[in-house]
Amino acid sequence: MSLDVAAIRADFPILSRQVNGRPLVYLDNGASAQKPRQVIEAVTRAYEAEYANVHRGLHFLSNLATDNYEKVRAIIARFLNAPREDEVIFTSGSTEAINLVSYGWAAPRLVAGDEIVLSVLEHHANIVPWHFLRERQGVVLKWVEPEPDGSLPPEKVLAAVGPRTRLIAITHMSNVTGTVVDVGAIARGTQVPVLVDGSQAAVHMPVDLAALGCDFYCITGHKLYGPSGSGAIWIRQDRQAEMRPFMGGGDMIRTVTRDAIDYADPPLRFEAGTPGIVNQIGLGAALEYLMAIGMENIAAHERLLRDHARDRLRALNWLQVQGDAPDKGAIFSLTMQGAHAHDISTILDKRGVAVRAGSHCAMPLMEFYGITASARASFGMYNTTDEVDALVEGLSFCRELFA
Repeated sequence: MSLDVAAIRADFPILSRQVNGRPLVYLDNGASAQKPRQVIEAVTRAYEAEYANVHRGLHFLSNLATDNYEKVRAIIARFLNAPREDEVIFTSGSTEAINLVSYGWAAPRLVAGDEIVLSVLEHHANIVPWHFLRERQGVVLKWVEPEPDGSLPPEKVLAAVGPRTRLIAITHMSNVTGTVVDVGAIARGTQVPVLVDGSQAAVHMPVDLAALGCDFYCITGHKLYGPSGSGAIWIRQDRQAEMRPFMGGGDMIRTVTRDAIDYADPPLRFEAGTPGIVNQIGLGAALEYLMAIGMENIAAHERLLRDHARDRLRALNWLQVQGDAPDKGAIFSLTMQGAHAHDISTILDKRGVAVRAGSHCAMPLMEFYGITASARASFGMYNTTDEVDALVEGLSFCRELFA
């Protein structure tokens, strides 16, 4: 089924505004997606009519807020086809989620000389927490480079696994090149635990955790058309049992005495303090919105955008696309001789086209490609082929200025 893109765009109030006298062409979805009216209304309703702290109160509003908040756990489990609802742990996003695994699972188990396998495609959120273990505990980071076109064959990752490998931490989709990694083949090909950063992939394609076979999978709400400060990580039950709490405080304990603590069962054991109640409720609304449209339908529409953009961009022989794997997502990292990425972004902005410029929190990948920055156009379900054309026209104008 093809998407009714016009109807979808009507759900996003911000897409009707103008920038510098031109219609907004928002192509910075890889950094953060815009929010539909359904999410905005869910957040407003939660604050205006249904707000209280969760889990702690016996009064009506506390019970209502707790029900609305806890329902999101089931929504996330359904969205990811997770085997168990209680394997979903709320976080503020993927960064907190990966740090939770680093501190709660890896740090107590890894010793000097143990290895973590990473790819050069990773976002800093899936690099820096492992560097902490390298600095503090002598853990060795083993890096796997992609192919020149940005693809990352699973066998290349599996070849890096050795007798001291204790974890594979891998992205499902690169936020710079759009490369889709076959993480299921990696997880099925090894007994080593696998953590998957699903921050980009979960936005653009169906995710089936029951089929993937990984141990940890994180998502971040602000990329999923939900509020910033929302997200979750799915952790398989046996891995949860191996973890120590990340943070201490209220809600993650049963009892506290002067001499001892009795921890709550997961997932609350890993959710200390007053959570982002309304943010998570907004994430639930966003995921229900996506499921109503259908992730397969979204993926098909974005493939059309990718193919149209690929054809148009390849025709610009003065433009370089960094990483162009065959089955990539609709993300394009662009460089142009004689024009810095910041110049490209600024000129496009004057024409109403919003793209990202910089290293995209992926400095090892920038080094791999021999660049310091790129201009990134990242597409979402509400983008159109006309907006692809607006991007190309803006790039051509930029070329004229710098030629």
